[in-house]
Amino acid sequence: MTQTCLITGGAGFIGAHVTRELIKNNYKTIVLDDLSGGFEENVPREAQFIKGSITDHELINKIFEKNTISYVFHFAAYAAEGLSHFIKRFNYCNNLMGSVNLINASVNYGVKCFVFTSSIAVYGTNQLPMKESTIPSPEDPYGIAKYAVELDLKATSKMFGLDYIIFRPHNVYGEYQNIGDRYRNVIGIFINNLMQGKPMTIFGDGEQTRAFSYIGDIAPVIARSIEVKEAYNDVFNIGADMPYTVNQLAEVISRVMEKPLTKIHLEARQEVVHAYSDHEKAKTVFNFEPQYNLEQGIKRQVEWALKVGSKKSKDFSNIEIEKNLPSSWKS
Repeated sequence: MTQTCLITGGAGFIGAHVTRELIKNNYKTIVLDDLSGGFEENVPREAQFIKGSITDHELINKIFEKNTISYVFHFAAYAAEGLSHFIKRFNYCNNLMGSVNLINASVNYGVKCFVFTSSIAVYGTNQLPMKESTIPSPEDPYGIAKYAVELDLKATSKMFGLDYIIFRPHNVYGEYQNIGDRYRNVIGIFINNLMQGKPMTIFGDGEQTRAFSYIGDIAPVIARSIEVKEAYNDVFNIGADMPYTVNQLAEVISRVMEKPLTKIHLEARQEVVHAYSDHEKAKTVFNFEPQYNLEQGIKRQVEWALKVGSKKSKDFSNIEIEKNLPSSWKS
């Protein structure tokens, strides 16, 4: 009998890719997305699409009542670490309480495993490379919400027996990314800048380091994780090994796009300066080994972006705190 997976945020970036992988693996898929950051055209035709929010607990319960959900893949979130300081209520309502709605329903309706995409934002400024054994110390509301969900899943597993798998991906990029979002996904922002003939905008001196991870390496591992019993009730960093500075990233993107290297340095913002993680655990349990280097992955994203065209950047309309908001986000 075909088993059913519920994918929240499946019209978004990572969710759209994992949904495709699950379909390849012969699962029935139901995508729940409010389209606040994703696009309905990202949802595969084979998937059932439901427009709605994870904050709507009545809708969540109806979905579980009408369908026998075996697995939940929870991607829906507003993933903007820097902006999360200024949208605390929105962040916690969506990223924390929306997750609780899903966890409650998963317990009540007998879900076999709850797969949660957390983030290396839970580590904060910590020893490098960040390891799963490192005690998290998040420094922004986004990371705090992600870590709270992790802790709730662990407590729920002990109390009610709900199995879970937690992934902590980082700086994922690739096809289906919303390149029109001005607050998150630096690679998408840079590509969109150059497609519009604008300079790339960099906060601070650009010497921040990140290990940028291509979605084609990440999505298949997340999708098949439910078939790896050794992974149950555990946490895994997942992503690329090699860190790059933002300045180096800008050079790679301009080279791939065959555009002049034009960039503007803005005032520095409050952020973790260096963030990359160790992946030995994922390599051991999933035989995870990235196949794409940064230039190869960016080339694939650029080819896709040129087909779909540039996107007009949208302003976030629900800023809750104006104090210390970067000036570039005010216009």
